[in-house]
Amino acid sequence: MNSKVIFSGDTSINVVFENVVSEKISNQVLSIAKLVERQHINGVVDIIPAYREVTFVFDPLVIDIASFKHFLEKQLNKKDGEIVDKNGIHYDIPVLYNDEVGLDLLEVAKYHGLSIEEVIHLHTAQAYRIYMLGFLPGFAYLGGLDAKLHTPRKNTPRLRIPAGSIAIGGEQTGYYPVDSPGGWQIIGQTPLVMFDSNRPEIKLHAGDRMKFYAIDKLEFQKLKGTHFDDFVSKEKTL
Repeated sequence: MNSKVIFSGDTSINVVFENVVSEKISNQVLSIAKLVERQHINGVVDIIPAYREVTFVFDPLVIDIASFKHFLEKQLNKKDGEIVDKNGIHYDIPVLYNDEVGLDLLEVAKYHGLSIEEVIHLHTAQAYRIYMLGFLPGFAYLGGLDAKLHTPRKNTPRLRIPAGSIAIGGEQTGYYPVDSPGGWQIIGQTPLVMFDSNRPEIKLHAGDRMKFYAIDKLEFQKLKGTHFDDFVSKEKTL
């Protein structure tokens, strides 16, 4: 396992894996994160997984940092890291794909020599792994995008992308949880409210999976403004 343990400040330490964005590396990141979480180590105050590393924030007045570093290195020296909850929770997200809300849908199709229908089919065929949360509250970086849809970011970012916009940026796809500037290619929009400052708790976690499915304008209007948490809770009861 090509990995190392390094300090990233006076109150944080990182476990860094190979510089590759992949599900294998994501599994290793989540494995060590979950392992430490289950240990309930006194002095570890936060655990932040990313693409190829996990940051452990600690209280230096409480934790024995030398022992904690040794513990992390010992786990990494094991031949096979334990893989915890590889699939996570699965969420299905409704999306309206058209050139009205999908501002770059036609451009993405032309870039790849595909029809709009083929872009939609490819984008809805995958269940995407959440590699990390960041950039914006509730913004999930999703891996697993079909190589036929890998599309460069825009040369000039937009000043405002509407909340709920579904986008492609390079080898990844994702959604904008709030109105925001951004340079990803917009191909659709979900009617769901993916983040609400009045309900700031985020249900999603690294390791969860998300699959998009196409809806029409009528269904979009019916679901418009439904909070993500309420939608997935209702789906579970059906």
